[in-house]
Amino acid sequence: MSFLRRIYDWVMRCAPSPYALLALNLLSFSESSFFPIPPDPLLIAMSLAKPKRALWYALWCSVSSVLGGVLGYVIGAFLWSKTSAFFFAYVPGFTPESFDTVKTLYDQYGFLCVFAAGFTPIPYKIFTIVSGVFGMAFWPFLIASAVSRSARFFLVAGLIRIFGERIKQFIDKYFNILTIAFLVLLIGCFAIFRLLKKGDETKEDGAPTLETSEVSE
Repeated sequence: MSFLRRIYDWVMRCAPSPYALLALNLLSFSESSFFPIPPDPLLIAMSLAKPKRALWYALWCSVSSVLGGVLGYVIGAFLWSKTSAFFFAYVPGFTPESFDTVKTLYDQYGFLCVFAAGFTPIPYKIFTIVSGVFGMAFWPFLIASAVSRSARFFLVAGLIRIFGERIKQFIDKYFNILTIAFLVLLIGCFAIFRLLKKGDETKEDGAPTLETSEVSE
């Protein structure tokens, strides 16, 4: 944990640097496949320093993160047999048990799994690589990553752009809860949509056809 803390402190020291945007891009890119520290703290610090550029920072953060997710997908799809030992040994969150759990989820909810990992505190890096390992279609993976990563970073930057320093403590304290609550709401809406669609299909299947009606007459 002390090692991770030193990395975190180093990341935060990048905020006032003239190379802060470069550091943000590198951080968001690498975090999507192997780096342990998420880009949110640096994004928050940079946005607080220059609130008018907060959305610009969020855009760069989103693009870099999605590109890093593509790298994770490629690692999983083509290089996993050669790199798995490294990830299991050195990258937090990567264990054989976590892969078994994720595989069970992927069998039914591949798109939602990637979306959830991209938006919530669930480690996104695990799901980018697992998507490649388990052969998730690339375009659904890319769409889920782009929408969820952008939603997460623009939410943070947008709150800071509007409320400034006043919102920082609120984000620090409740952001994880808010993202999980939003995801639960999203899944609930998705489930309701599926039920309504299934109900419509049932009605259509049970409706008498013209030929059946004519025979009965």
